[in-house]
Amino acid sequence: MPEFPSPDAILDALRSVKYPGYSRDIVSFGLVRDVQVDGSAVGVLIELTSANPEVGRQIADAARLAIRDAFPDLTDAHVQVKVPTPQGAATQPAGIFQRQKDPRIRRVVAVASGKGGVGKSTCAVNLACALALRGARVGLMDADIYGPSIPLMMGLQERPLISEDERLIPPVAHGVRLISMGFLLEPDQAVIWRGPMVQKTIQQFVSQVDWGQLDYLLVDLPPGTGDAQLSLCQTVALDGGVVVTTPQEASVGVVRKGIAMFEKVQVPILGIVENMAWMDAPDGSRIHVFGEGGGRREAARRGLPFLGEIPLDIGVRQGGDAGIPAVMSQPGSAAANAFMAMADELRTRLG
Repeated sequence: MPEFPSPDAILDALRSVKYPGYSRDIVSFGLVRDVQVDGSAVGVLIELTSANPEVGRQIADAARLAIRDAFPDLTDAHVQVKVPTPQGAATQPAGIFQRQKDPRIRRVVAVASGKGGVGKSTCAVNLACALALRGARVGLMDADIYGPSIPLMMGLQERPLISEDERLIPPVAHGVRLISMGFLLEPDQAVIWRGPMVQKTIQQFVSQVDWGQLDYLLVDLPPGTGDAQLSLCQTVALDGGVVVTTPQEASVGVVRKGIAMFEKVQVPILGIVENMAWMDAPDGSRIHVFGEGGGRREAARRGLPFLGEIPLDIGVRQGGDAGIPAVMSQPGSAAANAFMAMADELRTRLG
Protein backbone atom coordinates (compact mmCIF):
# COMPACT_ATOMS: atom_id res chain seq x y z
CA MET A 1 0.00 0.00 0.00
CA PRO A 2 1.68 3.25 -1.09
CA GLU A 3 2.07 6.07 1.42
CA PHE A 4 0.67 9.34 0.17
CA PRO A 5 2.32 12.68 0.94
CA SER A 6 1.32 15.25 3.51
CA PRO A 7 0.71 18.91 2.54
CA ASP A 8 4.12 19.79 3.99
CA ALA A 9 5.76 17.19 1.78
CA ILE A 10 4.01 18.69 -1.27
CA LEU A 11 5.33 22.12 -0.27
CA ASP A 12 8.84 20.71 -0.03
CA ALA A 13 8.52 19.32 -3.56
CA LEU A 14 7.31 22.69 -4.85
CA ARG A 15 10.46 24.37 -3.52
CA SER A 16 12.19 23.05 -6.63
CA VAL A 17 9.95 25.25 -8.81
CA LYS A 18 11.70 28.55 -9.48
CA TYR A 19 9.81 31.69 -10.42
CA PRO A 20 10.70 32.41 -14.08
CA GLY A 21 13.65 34.77 -14.22
CA TYR A 22 14.54 34.35 -10.54
CA SER A 23 16.67 31.95 -8.54
CA ARG A 24 14.07 31.81 -5.77
CA ASP A 25 11.23 29.27 -5.54
CA ILE A 26 7.49 29.87 -5.53
CA VAL A 27 7.07 28.65 -1.93
CA SER A 28 9.51 31.14 -0.41
CA PHE A 29 7.88 33.87 -2.52
CA GLY A 30 4.60 33.05 -0.72
CA LEU A 31 2.76 32.24 -3.96
CA VAL A 32 1.46 28.80 -2.89
CA ARG A 33 -1.79 29.67 -1.17
CA ASP A 34 -3.30 26.24 -0.46
CA VAL A 35 -2.40 22.54 -0.61
CA GLN A 36 -5.02 19.80 -0.25
CA VAL A 37 -4.32 16.05 -0.15
CA ASP A 38 -7.16 13.54 -0.59
CA GLY A 39 -5.74 10.05 -0.70
CA SER A 40 -3.86 9.75 -3.98
CA ALA A 41 -5.05 13.11 -5.29
CA VAL A 42 -3.42 16.47 -4.64
CA GLY A 43 -4.76 19.96 -5.26
CA VAL A 44 -2.56 23.07 -5.22
CA LEU A 45 -3.61 26.72 -5.48
CA ILE A 46 -1.00 29.23 -6.64
CA GLU A 47 -1.75 32.97 -6.82
CA LEU A 48 0.47 35.26 -8.89
CA THR A 49 0.82 39.03 -9.02
CA SER A 50 2.02 38.93 -12.63
CA ALA A 51 -0.73 39.08 -15.26
CA ASN A 52 1.50 37.40 -17.85
CA PRO A 53 -0.34 34.19 -18.79
CA GLU A 54 2.88 32.57 -20.02
CA VAL A 55 4.37 32.88 -16.53
CA GLY A 56 1.30 31.17 -15.11
CA ARG A 57 1.55 28.32 -17.62
CA GLN A 58 5.25 27.81 -16.93
CA ILE A 59 4.72 27.66 -13.18
CA ALA A 60 1.71 25.33 -13.46
CA ASP A 61 3.59 22.88 -15.70
CA ALA A 62 6.68 22.96 -13.50
CA ALA A 63 4.60 22.45 -10.34
CA ARG A 64 2.79 19.41 -11.78
CA LEU A 65 6.10 17.91 -12.90
CA ALA A 66 7.72 18.51 -9.51
CA ILE A 67 4.84 16.83 -7.66
CA ARG A 68 4.71 13.82 -9.98
CA ASP A 69 8.49 13.37 -9.90
CA ALA A 70 8.50 13.42 -6.11
CA PHE A 71 5.39 11.25 -5.70
CA PRO A 72 4.89 8.94 -8.71
CA ASP A 73 2.10 6.96 -6.96
CA LEU A 74 -0.31 9.91 -7.07
CA THR A 75 -3.28 9.46 -9.38
CA ASP A 76 -3.96 13.17 -9.83
CA ALA A 77 -2.00 16.37 -9.29
CA HIS A 78 -4.27 19.32 -9.95
CA VAL A 79 -2.54 22.72 -10.01
CA GLN A 80 -4.63 25.87 -10.25
CA VAL A 81 -2.84 29.13 -10.97
CA LYS A 82 -4.64 32.44 -10.45
CA VAL A 83 -3.34 35.50 -12.26
CA PRO A 84 -4.55 39.11 -11.99
CA THR A 85 -7.32 40.20 -14.31
CA PRO A 86 -6.83 43.26 -16.53
CA GLN A 87 -9.03 45.26 -14.18
CA GLY A 88 -6.74 44.58 -11.21
CA ALA A 89 -5.11 41.74 -9.35
CA ALA A 90 -7.57 39.01 -8.45
CA THR A 91 -5.64 38.39 -5.23
CA GLN A 92 -5.56 42.02 -4.10
CA PRO A 93 -7.59 42.63 -0.94
CA ALA A 94 -10.48 45.00 -1.32
CA GLY A 95 -9.99 48.59 -0.35
CA ILE A 96 -6.36 49.10 -1.44
CA PHE A 97 -5.10 50.99 -4.45
CA GLN A 98 -4.73 49.19 -7.74
CA ARG A 99 -1.07 48.69 -8.52
CA GLN A 100 0.07 50.93 -11.34
CA LYS A 101 2.62 50.00 -13.98
CA ASP A 102 3.85 52.15 -16.85
CA PRO A 103 4.33 49.85 -19.87
CA ARG A 104 7.40 51.87 -20.87
CA ILE A 105 9.20 50.87 -17.66
CA ARG A 106 10.61 47.37 -17.84
CA ARG A 107 11.45 46.76 -14.17
CA VAL A 108 10.50 48.51 -10.94
CA VAL A 109 12.59 47.76 -7.84
CA ALA A 110 12.02 49.07 -4.30
CA VAL A 111 14.89 49.74 -1.92
CA ALA A 112 13.70 49.41 1.68
CA SER A 113 14.92 49.15 5.25
CA GLY A 114 13.28 48.12 8.47
CA LYS A 115 14.61 51.23 10.23
CA GLY A 116 16.23 54.55 9.44
CA GLY A 117 19.92 55.31 9.54
CA VAL A 118 21.18 52.22 7.71
CA GLY A 119 22.09 53.98 4.45
CA LYS A 120 19.10 52.94 2.37
CA SER A 121 19.05 56.10 0.26
CA THR A 122 22.82 55.93 -0.16
CA CYS A 123 22.43 52.43 -1.56
CA ALA A 124 19.54 53.53 -3.80
CA VAL A 125 21.44 56.41 -5.45
CA ASN A 126 24.62 54.39 -5.93
CA LEU A 127 22.74 51.42 -7.39
CA ALA A 128 20.88 53.76 -9.75
CA CYS A 129 24.12 55.37 -10.91
CA ALA A 130 25.82 51.98 -11.22
CA LEU A 131 23.05 50.71 -13.48
CA ALA A 132 23.33 53.88 -15.56
CA LEU A 133 27.09 53.35 -15.86
CA ARG A 134 26.33 49.89 -17.24
CA GLY A 135 24.36 51.54 -20.04
CA ALA A 136 20.84 51.09 -18.67
CA ARG A 137 18.10 53.72 -18.82
CA VAL A 138 17.40 54.39 -15.15
CA GLY A 139 14.93 56.39 -13.08
CA LEU A 140 14.92 56.97 -9.33
CA MET A 141 11.73 57.81 -7.43
CA ASP A 142 12.15 59.28 -3.95
CA ALA A 143 9.11 57.89 -2.14
CA ASP A 144 10.23 59.26 1.22
CA ILE A 145 7.73 62.12 1.20
CA TYR A 146 8.46 63.33 4.72
CA GLY A 147 12.26 63.24 4.48
CA PRO A 148 13.36 63.42 0.83
CA SER A 149 17.14 63.10 0.51
CA ILE A 150 17.62 62.21 -3.15
CA PRO A 151 18.01 65.84 -4.35
CA LEU A 152 20.95 66.38 -1.98
CA MET A 153 22.61 63.05 -2.72
CA MET A 154 22.29 63.48 -6.49
CA GLY A 155 23.33 67.16 -6.43
CA LEU A 156 20.18 68.50 -8.05
CA GLN A 157 17.68 71.05 -6.77
CA GLU A 158 15.86 72.23 -9.90
CA ARG A 159 12.10 71.95 -10.28
CA PRO A 160 10.71 69.53 -12.88
CA LEU A 161 9.42 71.01 -16.12
CA ILE A 162 5.85 70.44 -17.30
CA SER A 163 5.19 68.70 -20.62
CA GLU A 164 2.48 69.67 -23.11
CA ASP A 165 0.20 66.99 -21.69
CA GLU A 166 0.75 68.44 -18.18
CA ARG A 167 3.03 65.72 -16.89
CA LEU A 168 6.18 66.29 -14.85
CA ILE A 169 9.42 65.88 -16.79
CA PRO A 170 11.95 64.38 -14.37
CA PRO A 171 15.28 66.22 -14.19
CA VAL A 172 18.43 64.19 -14.86
CA ALA A 173 21.60 63.87 -12.78
CA HIS A 174 24.48 61.47 -13.42
CA GLY A 175 22.47 59.84 -16.19
CA VAL A 176 19.51 59.05 -13.88
CA ARG A 177 16.01 60.56 -14.18
CA LEU A 178 14.76 61.73 -10.80
CA ILE A 179 11.57 62.67 -9.04
CA SER A 180 11.31 63.70 -5.41
CA MET A 181 9.09 65.73 -3.15
CA GLY A 182 12.25 67.70 -2.46
CA PHE A 183 12.05 69.19 -5.98
CA LEU A 184 8.58 70.56 -5.24
CA LEU A 185 9.21 72.13 -1.83
CA GLU A 186 10.87 75.31 -0.67
CA PRO A 187 14.11 74.80 1.29
CA ASP A 188 13.40 73.62 4.86
CA GLN A 189 9.67 73.33 4.13
CA ALA A 190 8.12 70.46 6.08
CA VAL A 191 5.51 68.03 4.75
CA ILE A 192 2.73 67.60 7.32
CA TRP A 193 0.32 65.22 5.64
CA ARG A 194 -1.82 62.29 6.60
CA GLY A 195 -1.59 58.93 4.88
CA PRO A 196 -4.07 59.52 2.02
CA MET A 197 -2.15 62.56 0.78
CA VAL A 198 1.10 60.56 0.76
CA GLN A 199 -0.58 57.78 -1.19
CA LYS A 200 -1.97 60.24 -3.71
CA THR A 201 1.46 61.79 -4.23
CA ILE A 202 3.04 58.40 -4.87
CA GLN A 203 0.31 57.63 -7.38
CA GLN A 204 1.11 60.88 -9.14
CA PHE A 205 4.83 60.07 -9.16
CA VAL A 206 3.93 56.88 -11.05
CA SER A 207 1.20 58.07 -13.39
CA GLN A 208 1.86 61.81 -13.88
CA VAL A 209 5.63 61.76 -14.42
CA ASP A 210 6.89 61.42 -17.98
CA TRP A 211 9.55 58.81 -17.25
CA GLY A 212 9.95 57.87 -20.90
CA GLN A 213 11.50 54.51 -21.73
CA LEU A 214 13.27 53.02 -18.72
CA ASP A 215 15.03 49.73 -18.16
CA TYR A 216 14.88 50.19 -14.38
CA LEU A 217 12.95 52.43 -12.02
CA LEU A 218 14.28 52.30 -8.47
CA VAL A 219 11.92 53.39 -5.69
CA ASP A 220 13.57 54.66 -2.50
CA LEU A 221 10.96 53.75 0.13
CA PRO A 222 10.64 55.53 3.47
CA PRO A 223 12.31 53.76 6.41
CA GLY A 224 10.14 51.47 8.48
CA THR A 225 7.33 49.02 7.77
CA GLY A 226 4.13 50.84 8.68
CA ASP A 227 0.92 51.51 6.81
CA ALA A 228 2.56 54.11 4.56
CA GLN A 229 5.18 51.67 3.32
CA LEU A 230 2.61 48.94 2.73
CA SER A 231 0.42 51.36 0.80
CA LEU A 232 3.36 52.37 -1.37
CA CYS A 233 4.12 48.75 -2.21
CA GLN A 234 0.47 48.18 -3.04
CA THR A 235 0.31 51.30 -5.21
CA VAL A 236 3.39 50.67 -7.34
CA ALA A 237 3.66 47.46 -9.36
CA LEU A 238 7.03 46.23 -8.09
CA ASP A 239 9.13 43.55 -9.75
CA GLY A 240 11.20 43.04 -6.62
CA GLY A 241 12.59 44.54 -3.45
CA VAL A 242 16.06 45.06 -1.99
CA VAL A 243 16.38 45.24 1.81
CA VAL A 244 19.26 47.23 3.35
CA THR A 245 20.62 46.55 6.83
CA THR A 246 23.74 47.05 8.91
CA PRO A 247 25.54 44.12 10.60
CA GLN A 248 24.36 44.89 14.13
CA GLU A 249 21.62 42.76 15.64
CA ALA A 250 19.39 45.79 16.32
CA SER A 251 19.24 46.48 12.59
CA VAL A 252 19.03 42.85 11.47
CA GLY A 253 16.19 42.24 13.91
CA VAL A 254 14.18 45.06 12.35
CA VAL A 255 15.06 44.06 8.79
CA ARG A 256 13.00 40.93 9.31
CA LYS A 257 9.97 43.21 9.42
CA GLY A 258 11.00 44.66 6.06
CA ILE A 259 11.18 41.17 4.64
CA ALA A 260 7.76 40.37 6.09
CA MET A 261 6.37 43.55 4.52
CA PHE A 262 7.44 42.50 1.03
CA GLU A 263 6.11 38.99 1.59
CA LYS A 264 2.76 40.37 2.77
CA VAL A 265 2.27 42.31 -0.47
CA GLN A 266 3.71 39.43 -2.55
CA VAL A 267 6.74 41.33 -3.82
CA PRO A 268 9.75 39.09 -4.63
CA ILE A 269 12.79 39.87 -2.48
CA LEU A 270 15.81 40.24 -4.73
CA GLY A 271 18.29 40.22 -1.88
CA ILE A 272 19.75 41.73 1.27
CA VAL A 273 22.49 44.37 1.32
CA GLU A 274 24.73 44.79 4.37
CA ASN A 275 25.84 48.41 4.62
CA MET A 276 28.62 49.76 6.91
CA ALA A 277 30.04 46.24 7.05
CA TRP A 278 33.57 47.25 8.07
CA MET A 279 36.02 50.14 8.22
CA ASP A 280 39.58 49.95 6.88
CA ALA A 281 42.20 50.76 9.53
CA PRO A 282 45.46 52.57 8.66
CA ASP A 283 47.39 49.31 9.05
CA GLY A 284 45.21 47.60 6.45
CA SER A 285 43.10 45.59 8.89
CA ARG A 286 39.33 45.73 9.05
CA ILE A 287 37.41 47.10 11.99
CA HIS A 288 33.84 45.81 12.29
CA VAL A 289 32.32 48.82 14.03
CA PHE A 290 28.73 47.51 13.99
CA GLY A 291 29.44 43.80 14.29
CA GLU A 292 30.11 41.30 11.55
CA GLY A 293 28.03 39.31 9.09
CA GLY A 294 24.53 39.98 10.41
CA GLY A 295 23.04 40.60 6.98
CA ARG A 296 24.74 37.57 5.44
CA ARG A 297 23.53 35.31 8.24
CA GLU A 298 19.97 36.60 7.97
CA ALA A 299 19.97 36.01 4.21
CA ALA A 300 21.19 32.45 4.74
CA ARG A 301 18.64 31.85 7.49
CA ARG A 302 15.76 33.02 5.30
CA GLY A 303 17.03 31.42 2.09
CA LEU A 304 17.36 34.84 0.41
CA PRO A 305 20.09 36.09 -1.93
CA PHE A 306 22.87 38.10 -0.27
CA LEU A 307 23.83 40.92 -2.60
CA GLY A 308 27.01 41.96 -0.80
CA GLU A 309 28.69 44.19 1.77
CA ILE A 310 29.38 47.93 1.61
CA PRO A 311 32.28 49.24 3.72
CA LEU A 312 31.95 52.17 6.10
CA ASP A 313 33.85 54.66 3.95
CA ILE A 314 34.14 58.39 4.48
CA GLY A 315 34.19 58.80 0.69
CA VAL A 316 30.65 57.44 0.46
CA ARG A 317 29.45 60.02 2.97
CA GLN A 318 31.37 62.83 1.28
CA GLY A 319 29.98 61.85 -2.12
CA GLY A 320 26.42 61.89 -0.79
CA ASP A 321 26.86 65.31 0.81
CA ALA A 322 28.46 66.71 -2.36
CA GLY A 323 25.78 65.29 -4.65
CA ILE A 324 28.17 62.91 -6.43
CA PRO A 325 27.55 59.27 -5.43
CA ALA A 326 30.60 57.13 -4.70
CA VAL A 327 30.36 55.12 -7.92
CA MET A 328 30.81 58.40 -9.80
CA SER A 329 33.22 60.25 -7.47
CA GLN A 330 35.41 57.30 -6.45
CA PRO A 331 35.39 54.69 -9.23
CA GLY A 332 37.54 51.72 -8.35
CA SER A 333 37.15 52.16 -4.59
CA ALA A 334 35.98 49.22 -2.48
CA ALA A 335 32.56 50.81 -1.99
CA ALA A 336 32.13 51.68 -5.67
CA ASN A 337 33.16 48.18 -6.73
CA ALA A 338 30.67 46.68 -4.28
CA PHE A 339 27.84 48.81 -5.66
CA MET A 340 28.78 47.91 -9.24
CA ALA A 341 28.78 44.20 -8.36
CA MET A 342 25.34 44.56 -6.76
CA ALA A 343 24.03 46.32 -9.85
CA ASP A 344 25.30 43.46 -12.02
CA GLU A 345 23.65 40.93 -9.70
CA LEU A 346 20.33 42.81 -9.89
CA ARG A 347 20.50 42.88 -13.68
CA THR A 348 21.02 39.12 -13.70
CA ARG A 349 18.17 38.43 -11.28
CA LEU A 350 15.78 40.72 -13.14
CA GLY A 351 16.60 39.19 -16.49
